[in-house]
Amino acid sequence: MSQKPFLLYAAPTVNGFPISAFLEELKAVYPEIEYDVELIDIWGTRHKEPWFLKMNPNGRIPVLVDRLRNNFSVFETSAIMLYLVQHYDKDFKFGFDPAKDPDEYSVLLQWLFFSHGGLGPMQGQGLHNYFASSVILRHYPCIAHHFHQFVKEDIPYPKKRYHEETKRLYGVFEMRLQDRDYLAGPGRGHYTIADGKAWPWVRRHIAAAIPTLDEWPNLKAGIIFSLEWNSLLIYIQAWLKRCLERPATEQGIKILSPST
Repeated sequence: MSQKPFLLYAAPTVNGFPISAFLEELKAVYPEIEYDVELIDIWGTRHKEPWFLKMNPNGRIPVLVDRLRNNFSVFETSAIMLYLVQHYDKDFKFGFDPAKDPDEYSVLLQWLFFSHGGLGPMQGQGLHNYFASSVILRHYPCIAHHFHQFVKEDIPYPKKRYHEETKRLYGVFEMRLQDRDYLAGPGRGHYTIADGKAWPWVRRHIAAAIPTLDEWPNLKAGIIFSLEWNSLLIYIQAWLKRCLERPATEQGIKILSPST
């Protein structure tokens, strides 16, 4: 049996889902896009071994190996998405031609990097700080135990700092989406890798220190961080719903996490 064109090393995380989902989106448009998946246990050590570090010296997932191009490897979520658009999205369904549409291409990069350098780091740090809370201890004792190996005390300032900054960044998305369906593209926009990078983080609202939305039953379909926001986040709710209801994206989530 011949090898599939790509090999994806990933895990069911906010960094893994964008790539499996985008590969499925590409596959829906270009049926020749096929890939193998090797799941990596991020709590283990395989991604710190020499064979993996040759592909990504940072020792993190995801990593994509392009077997069609002499096993060329790419790491970092945004870099992988840009690579796939450059080489395999010939009709620019999920991006823009930098030569023919330089302005739209620039806007896409701006929102892609907004998530990569803003939302991801802030919400990610908020997640790690939140793991130290008593709520997570009740619901995710194994993960919390791992975190407590490194954080032995409750430190309110970083929790508040990352929580508030995540809220602010969600507000930026909210402003962008007030008269748009997606983050990039002319008019109301269309689904691009800028959306594909952002929705996995927004989907994980628990990382912003709200473990349940039971306190606001009418808002459960959305992403709400505090009661005073209950009239503000209607646009980001609708955007997230549009992203998650895409059949290819649904399949991409299942690829890494069949029980999701």
